[in-house]
Amino acid sequence: MVRKRGSFILCGVFLFVTWNALLLLFLWGRLPTRRLGEGGRAEPGSREELGGAGLDLAKEVIRLADQVESELETQKKLLLQLQRHRPLWEGLGKRLMNSKKGGEDLLHPPQKYPGLADIDQSKGKQDQDSLIFPIHNMKVENKELVANEDRVKSTVASTDVIPILVIACDRVTVKRCLDKLIQYRPSAELHPIIVSQDCGHADTARVIGSYGSQVTHLSQPDLSDIQVRPEHKKFQGYYKISRHYRWALNQVFNKLSHSAVVIVEDDLEVAPDFFEYFRSLYPILRSDSTLWCVSAWNDNGREGLVDPGKAELLYRTDFFPGLGWMLTKELWAELEPKWPAAFWDDWMRQPDQRRDRSCIRPEISRTLTFGRKGVSLGQFFDQYLRYIKLNTEFVPFTKRDLSYLFRERYDEMFEKEVYSAPLVKAEDLKGGSMQGAGPFRLQYSSKDSFKVLARSLGVMDDLKSGVPRAGYRGVVSFLSHGRRIYLAPPSGWSHYDTSWS
Repeated sequence: MVRKRGSFILCGVFLFVTWNALLLLFLWGRLPTRRLGEGGRAEPGSREELGGAGLDLAKEVIRLADQVESELETQKKLLLQLQRHRPLWEGLGKRLMNSKKGGEDLLHPPQKYPGLADIDQSKGKQDQDSLIFPIHNMKVENKELVANEDRVKSTVASTDVIPILVIACDRVTVKRCLDKLIQYRPSAELHPIIVSQDCGHADTARVIGSYGSQVTHLSQPDLSDIQVRPEHKKFQGYYKISRHYRWALNQVFNKLSHSAVVIVEDDLEVAPDFFEYFRSLYPILRSDSTLWCVSAWNDNGREGLVDPGKAELLYRTDFFPGLGWMLTKELWAELEPKWPAAFWDDWMRQPDQRRDRSCIRPEISRTLTFGRKGVSLGQFFDQYLRYIKLNTEFVPFTKRDLSYLFRERYDEMFEKEVYSAPLVKAEDLKGGSMQGAGPFRLQYSSKDSFKVLARSLGVMDDLKSGVPRAGYRGVVSFLSHGRRIYLAPPSGWSHYDTSWS
């Protein structure tokens, strides 16, 4: 390798010297060679000429020197460009050598996630032979972490636009939401903020309007009441919200022609790495057909239930979390024709919509809700939502390898880690009699046993279409007394029971 690099450098030096030699010959050839001509003037440089034409010769020399300086400056720029592109040339040279050995197709090189293959060096130098699987310090050989380059259909580029859609109504506190979004967004061009307002509330409209060109303000035109069954009159707000979502998403995808969007409601505050989080996961969402959303929310993200030192942890979940989530235009084209009249979020959790697809969610939430008042009348707020921990540490997700989130790889590692964990009882957890740092597994076998265990450990116990909040393959992951716990069904789980609702 050293001999090859030395030959490359010598070749470059030879070309540089040759070029300068040719340049000097060219410039020398452009010196004036006037001889005796029609005016009977003497040859340049003769005693007769020097006396009267010395000034002209001096000017000619200065002009030539200026040309040499200009040419040298051009060469300097060329050399700087060569130096900047040297890694690409060396990489091409390696690939040419490898292609001779392995038959690589250089005309159709594999695509890569920009930045995803880079390992974050801020945590210290990692072992060359292994990587840490980001679930819970599970070591996996490099050969098992071969990137899914052949599966990548779309990658996030520096020019991909991912707008933020803020769903607003009559909360003037939307200012808190917008202030954080504007504070943390890295680019107004790559992440335009679109505020869609329902309700026609004048004070809220003035707050949104005060941001001027920093946001795009849309007003939902249909403010009329919706005809509902008499027993649903108290749910009129849910019907209006569903109508507003449908209108707003049609504006984003069909009128503004965006390919993806992150939806935020007006009572959410975002974390410092909110944009980094969604931007890094956009290519995963587009590449894995078993995913249908990315969410910033962990339903069990309360203090004490999450690991504060693992802000980089990401999971797959079968439960649709909402509360700051990303979807694609293709998914909206699938959902829009059958969009429900009300209760859109629970509708999303039904098997006919989910279709065995999952979302990605974080260990520590990237959104925090501060809106106690709303159509849900504060349901779960006082008991759960007000205690959700908002991430404060910036995690450079775009510089991490996130390919472990693809279903095949994730399922194998997740199932192995969950079902190799020692089986314990709830009394052991509460009594602190367990030995070791974990993880440990608690087993449930029925809806009632799940609810009893969940309530005793402080995690959310409700199920939607049989799926527990933050659950994946029936497993709910959380911390208890500083130890990782898996609340899991028996080994061999195959499907959710929709009667558990």
